[in-house]
Amino acid sequence: MKKQFLLVAGFMLAVTVYVSCTKILPKAPADDELLDGPVEGLSPEQHARFIAGDVAFNDEVFTPATGLGPVFVATSCGTCHAGDGKGHPFTMLTRFGQTDATGNQYLNLGGPQLQHRAIPGFEPEQLPPGAAFSKFMPPANTGLGFVEAIPDASILALADENDVNGDGISGRVNWINLPSYVMIPANAVQQQGKYIGRFGKKAAVFNLLQQTANAYNQDMGITSLFEAKDTYSGLEIDPEVSTKTINDVVFYLQTLKAPIQRNKNDADVLAGNMLFGKTGCASCHTPSFTTGASTIASLANKTIFPFSDFLLHDMGTGLDDGYTEGSALTAEWRTPPLWGLGLSRNSQGGQYFLMHDGRAKSIDEAILLHGGEAMQTKQKYLQLTADEKRKLIAFLESL
Repeated sequence: MKKQFLLVAGFMLAVTVYVSCTKILPKAPADDELLDGPVEGLSPEQHARFIAGDVAFNDEVFTPATGLGPVFVATSCGTCHAGDGKGHPFTMLTRFGQTDATGNQYLNLGGPQLQHRAIPGFEPEQLPPGAAFSKFMPPANTGLGFVEAIPDASILALADENDVNGDGISGRVNWINLPSYVMIPANAVQQQGKYIGRFGKKAAVFNLLQQTANAYNQDMGITSLFEAKDTYSGLEIDPEVSTKTINDVVFYLQTLKAPIQRNKNDADVLAGNMLFGKTGCASCHTPSFTTGASTIASLANKTIFPFSDFLLHDMGTGLDDGYTEGSALTAEWRTPPLWGLGLSRNSQGGQYFLMHDGRAKSIDEAILLHGGEAMQTKQKYLQLTADEKRKLIAFLESL
């Protein structure tokens, strides 16, 4: 009898502890409130590779003993991309040395990336006198594999460099030279030996391997088989990170899920979506694409909603820093994808830091900074009533 009583009491205690803990512990955030997490449909082997890349990206912190520096910007990938989201002014990058399509004139002085930190015994880089420069806010990482899988032809179909249709929008491709280690897909479109850039503020990066190898080298001073030049001495040195790690990080970035829209059936959000098209925002922030073939089945032939055309647009003198990359003009910027916009504050300390350098502290302020090709759209936005503006911003924050 005593034994049965103890068993019942023990069971009741366990139930009480469980119920109490479920009431005390916070609920896990919904999937649409997070930017990180894998795409659906990965195999067990792919999941394992995703986790390996996740660990390398978010958990590995470099030190002088493991190759950091000697000059650098950050000690890990995750430093600039908390929760795979946008960066903060504290993690801002400074790019310098190029004013036109002739190329970067300061490569022998540390360009194009300013490494403003150094390990003990070394001096951090200083911006060379007279060098054109721009501040770049680290972008969110999610959905990048889908962007990589968009066919070149789909991006080219949106280009209208000479504004043939007369709508005031003349988006164009940034045709770039590729590093020798980048494998060119069979269906890649080329023009005079150059290829379509689709990543980066100036669309000067071809794919995620180039982006990753550059980031290890220029952000952390870590050499690899792909980018072997030491950013301090300019000499080629042995790899400080393995090719497997680079490839795991690339796979991780490729297979991060796309942001999930929230409250998409809310009346204000639906009305804001209509206003998004009515004001002309969708002329550059193209709502959807369909991906093409991919070696990763989960990315192939999917309809995605990045809200970008991945083209260069002249944004006016107010956003012209005098610095550029590839064939872009200094006032030209790649249309930034808007998916995940409403979650930006989560990784930015609870406040928005928008535009290429974080100068806008709200979505409204970011819209008002648009110029150049976007001037007509801005004027239409200014003509909206206060309630219409609120609905449009509600839509943007749902993305």
